[in-house]
Amino acid sequence: MAGRKGQLASASRHRHAIMSFAAQCGVHDAARQAAQAEAIRRIEAGGLELVRFAWCDLHGMLRGKTLVAAAAAQALADGVGMVSTLLLKDTADRTAYKVFEAGGAAGLPGFEFGGNVMLLADPASFKELPWAETTGWLQCQPWFPDGSPVELDTRRVLQNALAKLAEAGYGMKCGLEIEFHIYRITGDGLNPQLDPELAAWPGLPPEVRMIHPGYHLLSEQWVDMAEEPLRIVQRTAQALGLPLLSLEIELGPSQVEAVFEATDALAAADNMVLFRSAVKQALRRAGYHATFMCRPPFPNIMSSGWHLHQSLVDLNTGANLFRRDSPAAGSTPADAQYTLSETGEHYLAGLLAHARGMTAFCTPTINGFGRFRPNALAPQSILWGRDNRGAMLRVVGQCKDNSTRIENRLGEPAANPYLYLASQIHAGLDGMERRLRAPPATDAPYGGGADNIPTSLGEALEALQADAALTAAFGDTFVSYLTRIKQAEITRHADAEDKDDWQRREYFSRI
Repeated sequence: MAGRKGQLASASRHRHAIMSFAAQCGVHDAARQAAQAEAIRRIEAGGLELVRFAWCDLHGMLRGKTLVAAAAAQALADGVGMVSTLLLKDTADRTAYKVFEAGGAAGLPGFEFGGNVMLLADPASFKELPWAETTGWLQCQPWFPDGSPVELDTRRVLQNALAKLAEAGYGMKCGLEIEFHIYRITGDGLNPQLDPELAAWPGLPPEVRMIHPGYHLLSEQWVDMAEEPLRIVQRTAQALGLPLLSLEIELGPSQVEAVFEATDALAAADNMVLFRSAVKQALRRAGYHATFMCRPPFPNIMSSGWHLHQSLVDLNTGANLFRRDSPAAGSTPADAQYTLSETGEHYLAGLLAHARGMTAFCTPTINGFGRFRPNALAPQSILWGRDNRGAMLRVVGQCKDNSTRIENRLGEPAANPYLYLASQIHAGLDGMERRLRAPPATDAPYGGGADNIPTSLGEALEALQADAALTAAFGDTFVSYLTRIKQAEITRHADAEDKDDWQRREYFSRI
């Protein structure tokens, strides 16, 4: 042990002798240096053997490299090389750009020929994984080898949106309600997913059975039946420091929900990425399969949504800027300012104005669009309502309520959290800048008469490209990049002979 500690300490001292890659990137300030020292101390004190350097891809899934502990100090300072084509993959891991052909990566400088990007970890993100023995974990973001940021990184997209929000003096708080499905893996120990004779691209999903029969919402009987996997979820989330509030039985067979305390927006997105990855891994070790696919490939299921609660706060005081003390003069319960502040109404109106354009960020899979149907506790039209779970946007709270907020019910649990949240910020800011007014609240969310949410991923991408404000906010390069990769997914689905099998392999086994 003493020898390994010496290796780590020596590597750390050596990094101070020359400019590290973190310093070259301009991020190695005093706070980062202190966090790096603390991460190295924890690696040593915990007797860790491996450290995972993890990065969130375009599809919201974690990838990265696992280093031996003795290499962690140098990697914290100098980064870890990763093939740049990982940013160019569709949901089946097929590269959507022909990087080895002339002009194949046109418009994406730095991605030609499949060269490296560098994963640079945030040392303050260090965690010990509760399900993997003597293993640490660090959250990373990619940089080009010359120290310039990779702007296509989705976490950076959210950071840029939050910076724009901060320029106006605002911060953002978000609470997460995440529906998903957990199944018991079956097959008498013979997992076809791992049979080399059946390997394919992508491969088979596991064979499963349910953990509860469903159609008994919040049933204490069903929660007791599902206690073992729910305990794994609970203990995993809490061991990672995630602000879990509750675990609940949802209406659908084998469907559950996790609810989290509100945090600042970047932490909420980080928590969502880590939660999905962690529970899938921890449950898999115990013989369960968790999926965040909206509509699992079985005859009788209920769709899963990701309901995003959001409010703006004053950066200086932390005050909720959607709260108001009393209804606006002359307002009725159908008016936004009966409950929301003027700022809140403009933000709400911005979300409505850009709902069609933001859908590709909130529901980014082909599968997710099956959720938008009448009377299914999911939205169908672009409407808001006061505590109305059929509306796309649900205003929650009342005057003098510090937890007044807007709940967006448009998202699916497979969404990339950084893009989902960034789309809210850009849409809301546009509403605030243009001082948009919201229409009256709906009392008939499925009654027709309002614009509909896009009904397919292709339609959602077209709506995004037609939304000048959102395209400008995300940048033409990013929107073109996202569209190209998602279009590859659409094309492969259209070409598939068995589209149900395609979704089982593409989504159920991986998301």
